[in-house]
Amino acid sequence: MDLFPKDQVEFILKDRDSESALIKRRVYLSGLFILLFITLLLSRVFFLTVLQNDHYTTKAKDNRQKILPIAPIRGLIYSDRGVILAENKPTYSLQVIPEKIPDIDQLIRELRKIIHIGDEDVEQFKKLSGKKRRFERLPLRTDLNENEVALFSVNRHLFSSIDVVEGFNRHYPQGEEFVHSIGYVARIDENDLKNISKLGKDSNYSATTHIGKLGIEESYESYLHGEVGYQKVEVNAAGRVIRVLERESPKPGKNLYLTINLSLQRIAIESLNGRRGAVVAIDPRDGKILTFVSSPTYNPNDFASGIDKQSYKALISSKDRPLVNRVIQGKYPPGSTIKPFLALIALEGEIRNTKEEVWCPGWFSLPDHKHRYRDWKKEGHGHTNLDKAIVQSCDVFFYNLAHELGIDHIFAGLSRFGFGQASGIDIIGEKIGLLPSRKWKRNNLNEAWFPGETVILGIGQGYALTTPMQLVRATAAIANRGLLIEPRLVLGTNSPGEKGLSFNLDSPRHKISLKNNVFWDKVISSMKSVVHRAGGTAWRSGLNAEYYFAGKTGTAQIIGIDQEGEYKEEEIPDELKDHALFIAFAPVKSPEIALAIIVENGGSGSKTAAPIARKILDEFFMNKDLISKE
Repeated sequence: MDLFPKDQVEFILKDRDSESALIKRRVYLSGLFILLFITLLLSRVFFLTVLQNDHYTTKAKDNRQKILPIAPIRGLIYSDRGVILAENKPTYSLQVIPEKIPDIDQLIRELRKIIHIGDEDVEQFKKLSGKKRRFERLPLRTDLNENEVALFSVNRHLFSSIDVVEGFNRHYPQGEEFVHSIGYVARIDENDLKNISKLGKDSNYSATTHIGKLGIEESYESYLHGEVGYQKVEVNAAGRVIRVLERESPKPGKNLYLTINLSLQRIAIESLNGRRGAVVAIDPRDGKILTFVSSPTYNPNDFASGIDKQSYKALISSKDRPLVNRVIQGKYPPGSTIKPFLALIALEGEIRNTKEEVWCPGWFSLPDHKHRYRDWKKEGHGHTNLDKAIVQSCDVFFYNLAHELGIDHIFAGLSRFGFGQASGIDIIGEKIGLLPSRKWKRNNLNEAWFPGETVILGIGQGYALTTPMQLVRATAAIANRGLLIEPRLVLGTNSPGEKGLSFNLDSPRHKISLKNNVFWDKVISSMKSVVHRAGGTAWRSGLNAEYYFAGKTGTAQIIGIDQEGEYKEEEIPDELKDHALFIAFAPVKSPEIALAIIVENGGSGSKTAAPIARKILDEFFMNKDLISKE
């Protein structure tokens, strides 16, 4: 029996009408789909080319045009006589964007076949890579010479990700001489970025890689930096600049002129001869800082170019602490330099007069106490009035005086001269020293104040600490009879190409008024006798001077000596020897310069510090025609 009759089979195989209808439907649908697709495609083309033409034309330009920031040229720094102290030196460097380098080690290996890339260069590069803005260029090698630049240019096609960039490095032609006053610039780090952002200056530093660190460079950063510029450039497919389309030039930073005198600065440095210490001199009339020396020093150019790890470690581990700015950060017992100030406090408070005498047997004891406070002169000074006490630096006189004044009176009086306070100098980082009081001791040591602590404060020992800057400011206040002035390092500013200066010296001042101006004359006369009267503690330093100057020696003890013991300098290690101090001003009648000197572990102020003052004063007056020696 047949499963499929013949007539049915023929019907199934030869149903041409159904097949034709099916094909027509498919062709129709396919044509409709193609037509719809073409319509959509044409609509999109119309939308992009006609309706959105401006938008996409702009985007196309953006792909080959970029806005690049231009770093401003940093302002220069000059001495008072126009000698360059900080300049911008042209330099070439190899720079890369780390984010665009898949294998930096391989790149370095290839580069080393052409030019020298030191291990320190690589280490510094990798260190900076973690402390920078994203897609910021970093130097892989700095200070390329002309031969190295030419050699790299020949092989430029092998290193599409590296550029030779011309720029400027900060350079300090005077080297170490001004580092503690000027500071230095160094690469911007994470903390700097945070501060820049906090101040809302991100855009102004968009092309800047270095920023001021310490001293004038840091404190006057807003003056020195300038304002960023911009340029629109056309780039190729590799992102390299083809041509500059538009440019807005940056505004260079302002030039600064300092008050520091170069010759005085060098005399001070030579006189210290590498010993630990500080020398600072100011004009008591207006606060101009004439000399600013902290010793030992270091080379700021090492930091500007990127100091290596070993060199930096040597600096921070040195027992001489060259990184410490001793002028504003060194805190020392004032020693006997405090005695003229106590004398003025006593005269003002009517605790002493100029004629009253005290017997000095070589020691002093508090009532009902056995402990003896020794005088530097073992046999004593005998009958001693105020003048003799200053001239010969009689400790017993001032032990007695301090005891009678009391700590509260001393604190109030010394505060008027700026002790225990910031001087107001126009650089960042100043320490305030320590002027002790009952309140201070209670708050910090949780102890009561003892009478013996007042006694030793009378000779500038105990808790009292001062900075050389505080000390010279107070000395200047005596010199100008009560005018307390804020010291200034910057004299004025100007823009590149501008003649003349916009003067910056507007020092706030405070008048210390006394009941009787004769008190100033009495103390100044005694300070003059310190250096110009036989028997004065610094009379040798005043010999044959063509001008009169006033001074006071100081010797600050840093270790305790037993009551019955004797200070033998030759038996004491150098680091435990007394500090040598000296304060002075000149000429006596109309002072033009006041100075403070400290030589750490220098021993006697009269033997070590006073001769330095004489050298500086001689240099200062060498070219001056003094109407009067007074």
